[in-house]
Amino acid sequence: MQLVKVAIDAMGGDYAPTEIISGALSALKFFDDLNLVIVGQEEKIWEVLSTFNYNEDRVEIRHAAEVIKSDDDPGLSIRNKKNSSMVKALQMVRAGEAHAVLSAGNTGALMAGGVLFLSRLSGISRPALLTPMPSFKGNPVLFLDVGANMDSRPEQLLQFAHMGRIYAQQILGYKKPRVALLNVGSETNKGNNQVRQAHALFENLLPGFCGNVEGTEVFFNAAEVVICDGFVGNIFLKTSEGLSRAILSYFRQEIDKKLNYKLGAFLLKPVFLGLRNKIDTSGYGGAPLLGVNGLCIKCHGSSRARSIEQALIRQAYPFVQKDVTRKLQAALEELAGDIEEIAGSEKSD
Repeated sequence: MQLVKVAIDAMGGDYAPTEIISGALSALKFFDDLNLVIVGQEEKIWEVLSTFNYNEDRVEIRHAAEVIKSDDDPGLSIRNKKNSSMVKALQMVRAGEAHAVLSAGNTGALMAGGVLFLSRLSGISRPALLTPMPSFKGNPVLFLDVGANMDSRPEQLLQFAHMGRIYAQQILGYKKPRVALLNVGSETNKGNNQVRQAHALFENLLPGFCGNVEGTEVFFNAAEVVICDGFVGNIFLKTSEGLSRAILSYFRQEIDKKLNYKLGAFLLKPVFLGLRNKIDTSGYGGAPLLGVNGLCIKCHGSSRARSIEQALIRQAYPFVQKDVTRKLQAALEELAGDIEEIAGSEKSD
């Protein structure tokens, strides 16, 4: 088992650096071979660390004077703020000083930085963001892309599908994950040109492809991996999160109105807790950017300590230990050859 070292952007996020550092330190108790490099403004980092008991041999501090803010222009900030905590953390992965970078900071900047500093894997044209979504008839469903690319060509959707399939096998332990295309109907002739063309590619080149799936079926075990472009995926993700928060808020407001509601809620408390746990976005902590030469994990800007902890123990650590980047690269190289073969046969026809 190799030592896993993760560079933590301590300054990114609404509750940085306290919640970020707290969650990162909490993850150390799960694995003896997990080490951290906490990157950010040194004085503020030490101020937080002084309130915790931790193994100093497993935590390194790397000073970075600048911070990329949530409203900064992604492309400009990642190039101009070279002494920022996010850039310093990404540079550590590029230099081989860390295996992964984790940030709750500016999403666009992290995506741009992942490509700029780590480069794309051979055989992939665009990386994709992946996030686990709850399923009420089984284990979580992996959903990608959820925001890295607003437009994607059919062959790029196929690349996302292969990466999602491998991630499902390696991280969630799905032996034969089913992969579906998100569409407006289950029929093969439904959808726009992008999805119809992708469907034909998936049928020929994707093991485990189970066809189209509608949004209403995503949460009911229709597939283990669901594929779409980042524009659709980001809207679907945020709509789902907003709806789940609205439902829980509605229950809390209504239950407080009458005594008999409170009594009923007391009896149904296990059900409500189960529902909350199902739709809790902190369960996996963040979204990995798949397709770059290394691991970037993007956590919610509003992440608290538990989200950071879960992102480290459920995503970063197993990803590195199982050498998922190498397995993604091998699958993408094979896929590129298959696409070239199909393109050649179509030209000859």
